[in-house]
Amino acid sequence: MAGLSRAATQERNRAKVLAAARDEFARRGFRDTKIDVIAERAELTRGAVYSNFPGKRALYFAVLAELAEHAPRPATPASHPSAPDALAAFARAWVARLPLATDSDSEEARLTRELLPEILADEHTRRPFAQLMRIDAILLGLALERLRPGRRLVRVAEAALTTLHGASQLAAAAPGFGEPFHIVTACARLLELDLGDDWPDTPPITSQARAADEPWNPPGALDLLTGDTVRPGDGVVTVLGLHRAAAFEEAVRAGADVTVALVTSDPGELAPLARLAVADLRVCLDQAFPAPREPRLRIVSDAGGALAAAAGVTAVSDATETAVRVEGGRIVARAEGFGACHAVAVESGPGRSSGR
Repeated sequence: MAGLSRAATQERNRAKVLAAARDEFARRGFRDTKIDVIAERAELTRGAVYSNFPGKRALYFAVLAELAEHAPRPATPASHPSAPDALAAFARAWVARLPLATDSDSEEARLTRELLPEILADEHTRRPFAQLMRIDAILLGLALERLRPGRRLVRVAEAALTTLHGASQLAAAAPGFGEPFHIVTACARLLELDLGDDWPDTPPITSQARAADEPWNPPGALDLLTGDTVRPGDGVVTVLGLHRAAAFEEAVRAGADVTVALVTSDPGELAPLARLAVADLRVCLDQAFPAPREPRLRIVSDAGGALAAAAGVTAVSDATETAVRVEGGRIVARAEGFGACHAVAVESGPGRSSGR
């Protein structure tokens, strides 16, 4: 039998490490799991584990991301429910995953029990996670707005996610606490509140878009919202570090077709955390909202920076905020810094009025 290529060998070893790590994290918990034991179970060296994952926490996030991304995807609702019914269905899908008093030792419960404590361990993970939660709220809010147009519903989504994350933490600490039906009802009733959720016409700080005429040859990339490989065409492509990840809403509110490339200075640890946050939300969105929820929005974890490079961003960090506008297969405008997403989204192309 012909030997495997280097890439194939690395992919096989990565899969073996993930499988062994999943078993160990479920059995012993994150803190008590040892890399040496994972390596032994995977029949690899300790060095082979570290060649695929920079540390135990990065491996833990990757295990949970893989688990969320490969979770069974139920059929999406065929009909268009009301916004309260959809939010209730979202909450039901969420609480259905919570441990009960009778099954608190399930594999999923054991695997996820130490996730938030580990995220809270230092600023390196806390700050990106705050932005990722804002992404989740924006995605849920946009889905609700398709069913109840006329006002922004992101703050309602934030309140619902706060309720549901709180329920998750209590369920982990005190299995069986709380009546799931009451949690679902409380979330649905949030739509009755007036939370003063107004979107400004122009962000407080707005970069200036400048005309460009550059080739656009993007690579294929995995859309975290659908699991499909996409090759972004005309519209706005925004490259956002994980400290600025939620800024893509500026382009969405301007009515643009948006592709978000999430980048980070620590792709080994923070890229799987980003994948996990979106995939975990997607599981519940799929069960509550008819497709397409937001067909003009794609989110990509650009861990290798290939999509960023196609947009002319060769050095990325968690503070990166760059946007380009693509028309006719070419980049026709670009902007960097705060407000870049808005500036490019309202830019109508080279040599024409921007409409601002």
